[in-house]
Amino acid sequence: MSKKALTAMLAAVAAAATLGYEGGKFSPISPTQAQTAPVQSAAAPQARALPDFTALVEQNGPAVVNISTTAKVRTSAQEQIPGEPGDPFYEFFRRFQIPAPQGDQLRRGVGSGFIVSADGYILTNAHVIDDAAEVTVKLTDNREFTAKVIGADKRTDVALVKIDAKNLPVVRIGEAAKSRVGEWVAAIGSPFGLENTVTAGIISAKSRSLPDENYVPFIQTDVAINPGNSGGPLFNMAGEVIGINSQIYSRTGGYMGLSFAVPIEVAMKVKNDLQKYGKVSRGRLGVTIQGVTQELADSFGLKKPKGALVAAVEPKSPAEKAGIKTGDIILAVDGRDIENSIELPRVIGESRPGTQVKLKVWRQGETKDLTASLGEMPAEKVARADTGGSKSQSGKLGVAVRPLTDEERKQLEAEGGLMVEQAEGAAARAGVQAGDVILALNNQPVKSVDQLRRLVDKSRGSVALLIQREGNKIYVPVRLG
Repeated sequence: MSKKALTAMLAAVAAAATLGYEGGKFSPISPTQAQTAPVQSAAAPQARALPDFTALVEQNGPAVVNISTTAKVRTSAQEQIPGEPGDPFYEFFRRFQIPAPQGDQLRRGVGSGFIVSADGYILTNAHVIDDAAEVTVKLTDNREFTAKVIGADKRTDVALVKIDAKNLPVVRIGEAAKSRVGEWVAAIGSPFGLENTVTAGIISAKSRSLPDENYVPFIQTDVAINPGNSGGPLFNMAGEVIGINSQIYSRTGGYMGLSFAVPIEVAMKVKNDLQKYGKVSRGRLGVTIQGVTQELADSFGLKKPKGALVAAVEPKSPAEKAGIKTGDIILAVDGRDIENSIELPRVIGESRPGTQVKLKVWRQGETKDLTASLGEMPAEKVARADTGGSKSQSGKLGVAVRPLTDEERKQLEAEGGLMVEQAEGAAARAGVQAGDVILALNNQPVKSVDQLRRLVDKSRGSVALLIQREGNKIYVPVRLG
């Protein structure tokens, strides 16, 4: 091959190296592109830009306020002495302690809030203004006002305060019910007193129930919330408030990735009641309830575990007057399904006293429709059965029982029942313990040891024991051995 031909061939190869195949033909691509262009599938989704919160903050920041409180705490010299009376160290410090101020001491707190009306109504947490002798609200323009507490509802941790001002910036109220897990949200507040601090994250879960709380289906987020954020708003990307930042889960006192907000629908209902009536009134049914497990559902003939199981009915209560009985499972209220027992207090509590509600209950294998006129009282009590216990499996039920004495029957106001003296096996694993009184098995009253034995012998799978423990009645599902 001649030198001239070799040169031409190399030039052709070099030119080909700068060509790419696109759309059925070759088109020029720069050498840099040829080296760095990633291989992408035609169906690969395009990357989305991270959310921009600047417009949200500019629009809503002025409606978020800093709340500082002052409370009087009475102290005495004795409270400041370490140890107990009679202890040598106590006597030493009592005689030689350095004089310290006594009487009323001031305790200061800080929190957040947000303006919901231009004439000065502000929502915050009840625990922010709890026991406060003075509440001061500071706006972003540095104006400060002494606020009047309109009212507070500790059950939902929502409070309403009012400042004497007009033409104030206000937030827009959204709908927490329409929010979705995974969507971006932002919080504005005063963590550690650092006013108008913005943090962001996503909704981690919805309708979260927290211990000892029956009325609030919390919004769980991973937004950084710290002391001082309490009472501040949680915004969606449309710039609407969907919650009030209320609690965090922490082992250290600081943020650990779990924060909880009160849904704005709950807060606004409390706000309206406080503004109109000065207090929050809730409906009362008058039942002790517990959750329905799969074992209990099997025992009562339900296809799936749902509803609220009635463990006891208060005498002369709206529930008793409506015909509700122990062992009923409340499945719906006014057409609203009760999927979990924790939902019943919320649904009943949303109705004002005197309201008539239609109840759908499950009783002895079929549904019944009842009507109740609600009273007014604190929340329904929630009965809980402890789990765990011995792993031994002696006997089908695993309890040693005896009839009640006349005195015990009188104290318990029970016609029948059997005292549990020992529990093991299936009963112990279900949480039955010595001292419990078995009142019924699968809603059949138990009056003798022989009767209990016959009922157990005829049963298969799981049974529901109605027991009385320390004055409370609860159903305990027992999976027979």
